[in-house]
Amino acid sequence: MPDTSSFKLPRELLIAGAAAEVGIFDALQSGPLTLEDLRARTKTDSRALWVVAEALVALGYLKYEGTRLKLTGEAYRVLFDPGYKNYTGFSFMHTYNLLSSWVQLPEVLRSGRPAVKKQSPGRLKNYIAAMSRHARASAPHIADYCLQGLPPKPKVLDVGGGPLTYAVAFAQKGAVVTVLDLPEVIDMMLPELEPGLPVQMVKGDFTRGLPRGPFDLVYLGNVCHIYGEKENRQLFRNVARELKAGGRLVINDMIRGTGVMPALFAVNMLVNTPSGGTWTYEQYKAWLEDAGFVVDPYREVAERQLITAHRTPGAAP
Repeated sequence: MPDTSSFKLPRELLIAGAAAEVGIFDALQSGPLTLEDLRARTKTDSRALWVVAEALVALGYLKYEGTRLKLTGEAYRVLFDPGYKNYTGFSFMHTYNLLSSWVQLPEVLRSGRPAVKKQSPGRLKNYIAAMSRHARASAPHIADYCLQGLPPKPKVLDVGGGPLTYAVAFAQKGAVVTVLDLPEVIDMMLPELEPGLPVQMVKGDFTRGLPRGPFDLVYLGNVCHIYGEKENRQLFRNVARELKAGGRLVINDMIRGTGVMPALFAVNMLVNTPSGGTWTYEQYKAWLEDAGFVVDPYREVAERQLITAHRTPGAAP
């Protein structure tokens, strides 16, 4: 039934997101500032800054130290201390950025085309931060599941794995990992890769091809929802070519028909991509079988839905 409690403006997200976008939190990271100094640092309007600063004080992000504003201890830890249990950094900015696409849903319904995106320098960084944060708790469990029964030091291809969360989990459990992602993602994340880990980062576009195998495992984490049937069928054929005979493919994605969230997430892909969406298990199974795979029933591991498929020995993809 409709949830009328959700009919509320997300005020805190909008205020915190705007504060982050104009640099209020970054300006205060190194210490307290007067309102005038903060205005000069952020190049904002005096009245507008005062109103928003007062709201941030009321919400617990800022406090006054005499006449100067400063971050509260909790806000500093949440935004800037990666070791803090409730640390989010600025990953919430991915949700904030999505709002501009979602409010264009009426026009998307009329045109069938994705929303016009607001471009910002930090958009990719915020997306990667959000993906890393959401995957952090589940990654070790999913890596255990994916690697179970594979030979020692298995060769793993992590497609679209630029955020590195799953790649690091695979490597820490003994795998030799190749990560394929777009050049701008690789350039951003390569400095974050811990030296000595058996992880190679490759620039490319998986819609145009994959690194040469053969691999024991190909992992598709939150990749298939970006594209439609045509692109996914081609991706599965490409995966089959780079897997060892009997090799394993694991898809981590929302499966349509299993609850509310996959249906809602499909709307997110509608407003943000030309052909993306969420797909039923039966669709995945048909596409994978056509590419030469034997498909297991889907499993839920660490609250994620996984489809596992095996390349049929001797099958021609």
